[in-house]
Amino acid sequence: MVAVLLVVGGLGAWTVMNDGYLFGIRTPLAAPDYEGAGGEAVVVEVPQGNGYTIGAELAAQDVVASAEAFVRAFNANPDAASIQPGTREMKLRMSAASAVALLAQNNVDRTGLTVIEGSTVAQIEQMMIQTGWPEADVKAALADPAALGLPAEAGGHLEGWLAANTYEVKPDSTSAADVLGQMVALTVQELNELNVPADQRNDLIIKASLVEREAPDDYRGQVARVIENRLAADEALGLDAIDSYGRKKPSHEITSAEFQDKSFPYASRVVKGLPPTAIGAPSKASIEAVLKAPEGPWRWYVTVNLDTQETKFTDDYNEFLAFKDEYQVWAAENGY
Repeated sequence: MVAVLLVVGGLGAWTVMNDGYLFGIRTPLAAPDYEGAGGEAVVVEVPQGNGYTIGAELAAQDVVASAEAFVRAFNANPDAASIQPGTREMKLRMSAASAVALLAQNNVDRTGLTVIEGSTVAQIEQMMIQTGWPEADVKAALADPAALGLPAEAGGHLEGWLAANTYEVKPDSTSAADVLGQMVALTVQELNELNVPADQRNDLIIKASLVEREAPDDYRGQVARVIENRLAADEALGLDAIDSYGRKKPSHEITSAEFQDKSFPYASRVVKGLPPTAIGAPSKASIEAVLKAPEGPWRWYVTVNLDTQETKFTDDYNEFLAFKDEYQVWAAENGY
């Protein structure tokens, strides 16, 4: 990753070569980061949530230099999905990579298993194995989705149907299949409570997973509307989170040829419509955002301030370019 870039959404948004997409947030490639394993010890309460939520808390405590650097390290470490909330002893001014590695050791007294929002099936699989469930049992359970209670409308795809939540389970008392079945059951329960018709559920899960990966918390509804507007206009969604999920690598490692490969169903810049599956576990907030997306004509959005996550939306390309300039000014003023 070698270029500073803008937080943008939708086809036609400003892009640069080797852009970065990390856990729903496009991050500046020069995000501040410390070096080494840190100095003075400090006790930190690691919150439940995604990589940005954890990173923001660690940055506030000066454990890491920036949430953005933590998110990038979190996304690059396959063990990060196993990180559990709780009180930890960390060190001040750690490199983001060191902080993620330390957290992934999970030296915390916990009574359950926490699946964070945005987790993929592959991440949940690794988290369960690292927490103590036998690998063979986890893989066997995942290989039989119907036995886990996955409804027919999911088309056999577990992605997006394993609900993010804290489950009061342990490897020595609950089988892998039972744990995964609880995750599916919670998703079905939430959809029932929201009165979502069965024939609409899979598309809803997919859309909500995109919102989960793309939208700052306060802008879920608007991002959901952008997605709906692009689908209605028969335009490609152009969300790098989709490509990154499909290619199983960060977007800065995806080549131009891969982005433009119309034969690849997750090539969101050139293949219209929703991806074949969800791209992670959506939160209930993202599901509700899709169901209750506010009316609006928006087709582009730009996060103009990475600290506050202020995001602006427009259906006017020239205004979009102005938002891009606004971000560039902020980035220059804040050393990105």
